[in-house]
Amino acid sequence: MNYKIAIDGPSGTGKSTTAKLLAKELSFIYIDTGAMYRAVGLYCYRNNIDIDNEEQVKSILNNIDINIFYKEGNQEIELNNEIVSKEIRENHISNYASVVSQYKDVREKLVNIQQNMAKKNSVIMDGRDIGTVVLPDADLKIYLVASDEVRAERRYKELIEKGQDVKLEDILKELKERDYRDSHRENSPLKKADDAVELDNSNLSREETVKKILELFNKKVGK
Repeated sequence: MNYKIAIDGPSGTGKSTTAKLLAKELSFIYIDTGAMYRAVGLYCYRNNIDIDNEEQVKSILNNIDINIFYKEGNQEIELNNEIVSKEIRENHISNYASVVSQYKDVREKLVNIQQNMAKKNSVIMDGRDIGTVVLPDADLKIYLVASDEVRAERRYKELIEKGQDVKLEDILKELKERDYRDSHRENSPLKKADDAVELDNSNLSREETVKKILELFNKKVGK
């Protein structure tokens, strides 16, 4: 039997890290949906596409082929046969991803890929509309939250460790702007599913967050 776990929430709550650790613990497939939107954003950035022009973004979707696979235990994302796992994590690509993810045609293309993956495997997906749109029948839905300051600090440390030149105040400002865009977009806005469990991990470690979700999952499926 295949199981589905959906983890939603704003950026900086540790969704991806939590999902990866859960997938390893449960031997599920982790699908990083945010990375897929970042790949679209990266394509637009590289090809000088005006991301504020929905029709222009829509016109290039057939030129984009995205694939997720595992290599030596690590998830890699491929854009048109090029591995771009590192490139999509540049801070400026976050804003590109946030803008293009508002568009109906972009979401339809990627949601179709994501749902097909979930039909074949037990999966954990994280994003902003997993429990509401991508996996409405998920066995467990988590809505992960944390304070603005905690989220900004986490993102700042992550980027500094990667050698990027960033300022904490800029990250906090961008984070709030992205939250607004994500929650007010017309197509699949960020919101908590009615049957999701809200979990605030402002004061929890990664391990504590994973432990709490594992307990919820085991209780849900009767293990």
